[in-house]
Amino acid sequence: MNRFKYLVAAAAFVAATLAQAGELAVGDPAPDFSLPGSDGQTYSLADYRGRQAVVIAWFPRAFTSGCTVECKSLAEKGHLIREYDVSYFMASVDPLADNIGFAEETGADFPLLSDPEKSTARAYGVLHAMGFARRETIYIGKDGRVLKIDDQVNPATSAEDMAATLGQLGVARR
Repeated sequence: MNRFKYLVAAAAFVAATLAQAGELAVGDPAPDFSLPGSDGQTYSLADYRGRQAVVIAWFPRAFTSGCTVECKSLAEKGHLIREYDVSYFMASVDPLADNIGFAEETGADFPLLSDPEKSTARAYGVLHAMGFARRETIYIGKDGRVLKIDDQVNPATSAEDMAATLGQLGVARR
């Protein structure tokens, strides 16, 4: 009986993970959000629609090794990203206080967004079954549509990779 329960739970986990992965696709309208940032402001996708491309780099948890490496990459080499007409953020389901401390510790000069209710992570299909956000970067065009979903993020080269992808996607330079 325990083995049966295990198999049912495993099947449910796989189904939930696959369902989440398929929620958002290239060409889809990106779900709107309104999330608090580590800089004290609130950010909404609607504020950028028609004006500027947006990149959201989802990360699993503040103060962990891979997330620290990724955040420092974006902070130290953010000038490469800022060559493009884009606003970029890192986002997690961590509480705002954690992301404020994490931004200070890593020297982030861009906002870290907090989604502790997990509704935005769920809408973007990045919420892992264990309750944290998967490391994925979502590129959104000026028209509000998803341009690319990158689930093969290398934390150490995140800034360089993001800038290269913006160029490949044809995002205008400043």
